[in-house]
Parts: sequence; C-alpha cells; structure tokens
Amino acid sequence: MSAPLPIGELFLLGFRTPHVPPWLRDFARDYGLGGVILFDYDCTDRKYERNIFDPAQVKALCAEIHALPKRPLIFIDQEGGKVRRLKEERGFAPLPSARHFGRLTARERLDALRPAYAELRDLGIDADLAPVVDLDINPNSPDIGSAQRSFSADPRVVEDCVAALVEVARATGLKLCLKHFPGTGGAKVNPHDHVMDLSDCITDTQVKIFETLAPRVPMVLFSHGVVNQWEKDTPCCLSSIAIRKLRQWAPQTVVVTDDLQMQGVQKLMTTEDAALRALRAGADFILIGNNLKDEQEESARYAQKLLDACETDASLRAEAEAAIARIRRLKA
Repeated sequence: MSAPLPIGELFLLGFRTPHVPPWLRDFARDYGLGGVILFDYDCTDRKYERNIFDPAQVKALCAEIHALPKRPLIFIDQEGGKVRRLKEERGFAPLPSARHFGRLTARERLDALRPAYAELRDLGIDADLAPVVDLDINPNSPDIGSAQRSFSADPRVVEDCVAALVEVARATGLKLCLKHFPGTGGAKVNPHDHVMDLSDCITDTQVKIFETLAPRVPMVLFSHGVVNQWEKDTPCCLSSIAIRKLRQWAPQTVVVTDDLQMQGVQKLMTTEDAALRALRAGADFILIGNNLKDEQEESARYAQKLLDACETDASLRAEAEAAIARIRRLKA
C-alpha cells in the first residue's frame, strides 16, 4: 500500500474572516495545506471586511496560519496601485501602480520597493502574486491596461522592472510569481466575468518574456486565456500543452492556476471539475479564492475527489507527487 498523499498541499485557498476559520483548520489537519491567499475586499458582502484590517491584525493572522499543519505559505496580491490589498489608509506602506513604476528611474524603483517588501515579510507574508508581465498591448483592456497593471508595451522596460523586483525580493526573502501566462494585455474582456480568448492577440514577443523571466522567479500564474492554436477551448491554466511550454524553460517552476472561481472557468465547468483538470494538466497550486464565490465548505470535498482520483490513476498520482515535491521545495 502506498502512503496517503497530503493532497491539500496542492490547494491555495481563500477564507472570509480576520482569523483562521474552523473549516480551514480541519482541512489542514485532514489533507495538509499548501497556501492561503489574503484579501481586503469581500466580493460577497461588498465590504472591506475580510482578512485585512491593520498591520497588527494581519501579523497575528499570519502567525495563526503558519501554525497550521504543513505550515502553509501566505500569498497576497500586492502589485501596487489599484491591485494592492494592503492599503495606505489601513496603515500599510505605499506602492505605485505598475504603469507608474515602469516610468521611474532605476533608483526610484528600488526606493519604492524596499519598504513595501520589507513590510510584507515583517507581517509574515511569504509570497506576492506579482509581477504582472503582460505587455500593455491594449491600454484600454479591462483587466490590465485600464487598471494600469502593466509596466509597459516595451519588453525591455518590463524586464528592467522585474530585475528590480527580483533584487529586492531576494534581499528580503519574499517569493514572487509572474503573471498572467501567456500574456493577457491584448484581451478584450475581463476573465473575472467572461471566457477570455487570446487566440488573435497573443504574440511571440509576449510569450518570449515568460521564457526569459520564468527561470528567475519561483512561480508562474497561468491565466484563464484560451489560445485555440495551442489547445482548443481550454483555459491555459487547465492546458497540458500550455504548461509543458513553460516547463521547457523552467522545469521546476511552481505553476499556479488563476482563481478557478472566475467566470473564465466557471462558464465552462465547475470548480470541482476544474481542480481535477488542473492537476491532470500539470499545475501545482490550485487557487480557489472563495471570494468570487463562497465554496469554503466544499473545499474538503474537492480535495477528497482529487485524492480518490489519484488512488485509481497511477499517472495522476505521479503528477500530484511531483507537484507536492515542487511546492515543498518552494516552502523550504
């Protein structure tokens, strides 16, 4: 008999309270836990009352999370500008938008990053789901350009910005994650609301950025974008072809799905089915934020479904074991 898989180490979960809820404690005890993601805004209640209230509360919450079985990693979206869960009005360090950051001098970039990244680590946060390396192909794109989440349309500027982030992250011990593979800057729709087809706007120049930068950063988040010339009608975060491309350049990179509760996936399948598809495709972290939908109580069922599937499918179990090994290296 093979040893039971700590299948929960593949999950990156969100929750809706300022303290660790009982269901998450039970999940970590029964299945292990790879990571959690913190949000300030709760989409269900439409209030800024979720995980983040002030620095002291966040630091205490991070200590609670780290005490759970398998010491889960703590993730946050702290890109800067509009996408910044730790906001100045709550007492946290400022961080400019990516577009503004791309226009700074090299010295100004380092000066902006150092206090923000030092604060993240002091709070106990392990990983920033940044940087966005999508090119600013369409400045009016609903999820990237219009939110000023891209450094530039110029790949050289993007690479210079990422070099600054990597330098400061390494100095502080913060883990970074490139996003959103293979590049969504040209998209005409927001994947939070719609299936996102990238087939006519993905470029070799954009994909090359990930090829160049993936070996320098420990994680890459895969978008819900569909590239039909790669794998028809399949979001990249669920595409074995897309994931194999990345693995050619950076074999040990941890692959993170974008939130499976976005409509870019939900309009195609359930969260439960998407989690299994992600594992089969070769993803490592299965991100379920429990913000766009509240499926907190279903999390254990999703983990059990993956565990049951691995018990009857040797190749799937091998995928899970390889993914858990990559995540454990990341934790170490």
